[in-house]
Amino acid sequence: MGPLQDVTILELGGIGPVPFCGMVFADLGARVIRIDRIDEVGSGPRRTEPLLRGRSSVAVDLKHPAGVETVLRLVAHSDALIEGFRPGTTERLGIGPEECLATNPRLVYGRMTGWGQEGPLAQAAGHDINFIALTGILGMIGPAEAPAVPLNLVGDFGGGGMLLAVGVLAALLEAERSGSGQVIDAAMVDGAALLSTMVHGFRAGGLWTDERAANVLDGGAPFYAAYRTADGGFVSIGAIEPQFFRELIDRLGLSGVPDQYDRARWPELRARLAETFAGRELSHWVDVLEGTDACFAPVLSADDAPAHPHLSQRGTFVEVDGVRQPAPAPRFSRTGLGAPVSPAAAGRDTEAVLGAAGFSTSEVDRLREDGAIA
Repeated sequence: MGPLQDVTILELGGIGPVPFCGMVFADLGARVIRIDRIDEVGSGPRRTEPLLRGRSSVAVDLKHPAGVETVLRLVAHSDALIEGFRPGTTERLGIGPEECLATNPRLVYGRMTGWGQEGPLAQAAGHDINFIALTGILGMIGPAEAPAVPLNLVGDFGGGGMLLAVGVLAALLEAERSGSGQVIDAAMVDGAALLSTMVHGFRAGGLWTDERAANVLDGGAPFYAAYRTADGGFVSIGAIEPQFFRELIDRLGLSGVPDQYDRARWPELRARLAETFAGRELSHWVDVLEGTDACFAPVLSADDAPAHPHLSQRGTFVEVDGVRQPAPAPRFSRTGLGAPVSPAAAGRDTEAVLGAAGFSTSEVDRLREDGAIA
């Protein structure tokens, strides 16, 4: 099931963005084959790692010549390969773009790194916080006195794994027309920067200052913020447009409030809203504001979110092998998505995958005896 059901993706095992990209492909129906390390075999079930759901797993020693040849034979039967090693690593292993495209000229070779394949920092270690710091995003987030450390969603996943998926899909479409594959250099610094395009437009138009918590969308505006309720919960308010702000004020029963965009009186407006929301429990504000044009939602925990009536009705979260997790997305009208499948243990599908790729039983046995696969 799914729009990618005839696509085969080879994923070189890694962490974070590349597994996320592989999950997206698997959710959309692609046949994703993950190349796991031999030393991961026997490590037990991976049901609590939903980023690995929906794949087959083949355990290969990438430092063994026969292991490298095994991967190249799988490349011959694949539409795309995705990897997240430091630049030059797959070249040293003998499974870089040159070798893989020589084996399969139509192959799309997707590369995921933090800093990119080229540049002064290309070989440096780093994580999401570093990538979004360098691109100016971290400096936009948090209170005035210091940047706040966010979840690793902007660099690793939004500007990383998801952008890699978009790049690979675009190259696959192009390969259908040209008959030729290509290499995708997906860098988290590039992707994170791309996600900030709107803010750069605001800056160019004089609508954004580099001072944190002083802008409409960074917590500076009192009508785009979170407020504590009487029982310790929180509400989120996003009433940016004047008509939505008026709806909010009317439903809160407030009068004499400052003009919405009078920045000099934003502290006064924030204090009025904070006092109002602190006066009643969260459930009261849900009753008053949810489903209206006040741009409201309760701030829910990861435990509570799946049970919310809207998300429950849509099936936004699912349970797979006892683990609650986000469901595949987006929704397709004709080529619907199947239910996610629990992650495979490392090496579970080695024989089946190699057999489907044309390896004989004796070849598989010999590779196993030589320590090239497990």
